[in-house]
Amino acid sequence: MVADNLKQIKEDVGAENEINLDLFTNGIREAVAGEARLTKEEADAVMKAFGQMAQAAAQKKQETDGLKNVAEGQEYLAKNKANEGVQVTPSGLQYKVIQAGTGAQPTATDDVTVHYTGKLIDGTVFDSSVERGQPASFNVSGVIPGWTEGLQMMKEGAKYRFFIPQQLAYGSNAPQNGDGPIKPLMPLVFEVELISVND
Repeated sequence: MVADNLKQIKEDVGAENEINLDLFTNGIREAVAGEARLTKEEADAVMKAFGQMAQAAAQKKQETDGLKNVAEGQEYLAKNKANEGVQVTPSGLQYKVIQAGTGAQPTATDDVTVHYTGKLIDGTVFDSSVERGQPASFNVSGVIPGWTEGLQMMKEGAKYRFFIPQQLAYGSNAPQNGDGPIKPLMPLVFEVELISVND
């Protein structure tokens, strides 16, 4: 567990601030033997300073990764909108009609039942009601903005593919604080089948 924590700290602070493992283990050895070189107050001050440095390094990395995600997303969407059948709304939402529907069309206040598969722009599936074999039901306004807009264009029985820019997806507020597959400022791709508009 200590090794895992040290590995995470190394990733957070970067190579330029890498922990000297020899000094670290010597410090532990001396503390266990009752020969610690620092007082508790001094050790607390060192840990506080290190924590602030680690936090600043992690924030810098998140900002750098975010800029990279924005650039990659913009490049992907710029190319994608030229593909056959892809349409773009004024908000920037891109969509492709895979199958037209003939039933009811939901409004923002309706509840719907859908099947969906969510992917990153590299094709990685991060969530799929289809794979679970269980459709999802929710309010049209209770999801990310790209879904709220897109669902209102569909009719029951329709299947669309949505290419959702980061500002219509999760933006900088990635699920699981970005620890899952969806990182901050990432565009997302969803294939959505509108099964029913619910009373």
